[in-house]
Amino acid sequence: MLPYVNIHTHRPTGSGIELRTAGVHPWDAAAQDAATLGQRLGGAQAVGETGLDFVHGPAREVQFEALRAQLRLARERGLPVVLHCVKAFEPLMRCLAASEPRAVIFHGFIGSPEQARQALAKGYYLSFGERAFASPKTLAALRETPLSQLFLETDDSPVSIAEIYSRAAEAKGVPVEELQRATLANYERIFENRHG
Repeated sequence: MLPYVNIHTHRPTGSGIELRTAGVHPWDAAAQDAATLGQRLGGAQAVGETGLDFVHGPAREVQFEALRAQLRLARERGLPVVLHCVKAFEPLMRCLAASEPRAVIFHGFIGSPEQARQALAKGYYLSFGERAFASPKTLAALRETPLSQLFLETDDSPVSIAEIYSRAAEAKGVPVEELQRATLANYERIFENRHG
């Protein structure tokens, strides 16, 4: 039986594959020191969640500083980044272009199909959670996202990862098993093939 890959969760269940990350969330950019994150990475598989949030959190410059420090660390360690992005897509894309991390996952993607196309064109991955199903534009982005650049997640939702996969499979018109195979292949490409 294929495992479910849950690329971002605040409610680990210990079943399936749940990504281990360490990072300074943009909301905490003023309170936590991103410069010392390297000492706290431990067994983290990725730096995150980091990013920009122009709706909540401290001043934008403080967020930019924390983001840049984490992007540098990810590049130095050869780690992927898991991103939080709210109303800051273009500035975040500019930061990514300047740092070129090994792999980029936009977690909880709720952007437009056009934003999705821009991120996908750069080779980035998009992860969708429960909030995607409430937004027609994000649902359109999910439908357009190739399986080779797709992840799914529970984030902080109490909804099970199996339910997210079921709803995403319905939206994309593919069997759940096909989504499981694709997300597992994506996970292995990023996290188990360090040279790929």
